[in-house]
Amino acid sequence: MKLTIFCIRWWSAVFLFTSLNLAFAANPQKDVRQSSYDLMTSENKAMQDDPNLNPAMFWVMDGHSLWKEKAGKSNQACASCHGDSGNSMKGVAAQFPKVIQGKLQTLEGQINQCRSSRQGLLPLAYESKELLALTAFVATQSKGLPIAIRETSQNSQDLKQGKIFFNERMGQLNLSCAQCHQERAGLRLGGSLIPQGHPTAYPIYRIEWQTLGSLQRRLRNCMSGVRAKQFEYGSIEMAQLELFLMWRARGMPLESPGVRP
Repeated sequence: MKLTIFCIRWWSAVFLFTSLNLAFAANPQKDVRQSSYDLMTSENKAMQDDPNLNPAMFWVMDGHSLWKEKAGKSNQACASCHGDSGNSMKGVAAQFPKVIQGKLQTLEGQINQCRSSRQGLLPLAYESKELLALTAFVATQSKGLPIAIRETSQNSQDLKQGKIFFNERMGQLNLSCAQCHQERAGLRLGGSLIPQGHPTAYPIYRIEWQTLGSLQRRLRNCMSGVRAKQFEYGSIEMAQLELFLMWRARGMPLESPGVRP
């Protein structure tokens, strides 16, 4: 009798263990990362989703015109080298920032590099209408594709420094990016939900700004908010922080161009 009870319990334990293993295999750990799109009102979501309502599309259309416009000493356009943007630029924005010829380069930085070296033109100013338009146009070609940043031997040091910036307390308020967007994400600050800070939709049209803006502008806003010295536009520090943020959001789909409150 005791032997029979022992056997029943043993087989029950085996069945339970096997069931748990199968359940775990069928339900891998859920990705808890969240785009700030999910925190918006239905009206703002509709504004981003509908090209006829999304104000950022005006910049995308301007970027398309600039893409085809021949200019500079070489009298070449972006299209002269890259051809059909739908093919040549597909997935490109999902890979930036990246190391090119030994230098960490953001998408804006690479656009300016191409202008200087290929067209013989002066670099465009950060947050200028033209640079935002070209960046938004290129980024739109990767809409819906997963962010494809990975750690390599070339970018590992920059990625490590970007992580330090993300976790480093700064400014008179002595706060870090991580304290808001990692430790307190989902809580409220001034009545608004704190997002996780994933850069999935840049350049974005912020209703608060009433214009399009880059990730670097948003980062400088945060630094100003904690009363810290802001990284300069186009600086290596800004590129390193952007690299870490994109790596942190790897695998998440690009939404460019986004709309935010």
